[in-house]
Amino acid sequence: SMSRGLGDVYKRQVQQSQLEEGILEVRLNRPERLNALNETLTGELTHTFRELNGNRDIRVVILTGEGKGFCAGADLQSTTSAPGSIPGTEGMGQLGYVYKYQEYLTELMLAIHECDKPVIAAVNGAAVGGGLAIALASDIRIAAEKAKFGAAFIKIGLSACDVGTSYLLPRIVGLSAASEMMLTGRNISAEEALQMQLVSRVVAAGELAASALELARAITVNSEYGVWMTKKGLRTNLDAPSLRHAMELENRTQVLGYFSGCMEEAMQAFQEGRAPRWNKL
Repeated sequence: SMSRGLGDVYKRQVQQSQLEEGILEVRLNRPERLNALNETLTGELTHTFRELNGNRDIRVVILTGEGKGFCAGADLQSTTSAPGSIPGTEGMGQLGYVYKYQEYLTELMLAIHECDKPVIAAVNGAAVGGGLAIALASDIRIAAEKAKFGAAFIKIGLSACDVGTSYLLPRIVGLSAASEMMLTGRNISAEEALQMQLVSRVVAAGELAASALELARAITVNSEYGVWMTKKGLRTNLDAPSLRHAMELENRTQVLGYFSGCMEEAMQAFQEGRAPRWNKL
C-alpha cells in the first residue's frame, strides 16, 4: 500500500497494485456503495494521483472499480458529511462547508486530469455523476458491455454541469450529444457510448482487465519523454487559441525531444532489427 500514514481506513477505499513494470492499477474499493465518493475515498484518490507525479517507476495508470459499479458519483447518503469532515472546514457554516466540499471533489478531477501519466479508465459498471466526471478526466476510456454512463445531477434538481463535465463532455462527444446526455440525465449504454466516441472500445466484462493492460503496454513501449509530452501537448492544445499557437508548442517539444537521444536510438534499433532501448529522462 502507498497510503503512507493516512490510516487504515484509506487502505480499504483505494487499492493500488503494480500489474507489471510501469503499469499501476488504481481500484476504487467501496463496492457496497458502487464506489460512491465519500470524503475518504475522494481524499485518498486525489492524494494517489497527485503523488503519482513524483513516481518515476509508474508510466501508465489503469483506473477501475471493484464490484458491480465503476463509480456512482458523490455519496449522497454519507453519514459523515458535516463541517470538519474535510480539511479546513472545522466550525464552518453550511454555505462555506458545502462550497469547500464542492472544491474538494473538483480537486480529484483535476488530479486525474493533470496526472503526468496517461490514465486509462477501465469502466466496469455504472459511471454516473461524479463517476462520469472521473471517466471524462481520464485520457482513454474503455468499457465493459454492462457499463453505463450518465450526467446524473440534473436528476436531483441540480445542474448537470458539475466537476468538469460541462467542459470535458462536449469536447469529447460534441455539443449535441453532450447536451442530450446532460439535459435528460438519462443513462446511456456502453454501445451508445461507443457510437458517440465517449469510449474507444467496448469489451466483454471478463476481458476488460486484459484489454486495459494490453492498451497500457502499447503506451509503455514508447519513450518516457514521448509519452509525457504527448499527454501534455494534447491537454494544452485542446484549448490552444489558434493552430499557430498549437504548432509553436509542438515545435519546441520536438526540438527538445531531438536532444533526448531517443530518435538516434530508434533509428539504430531499426537498423539492428531490435526494439529500442529508450533513454530515461
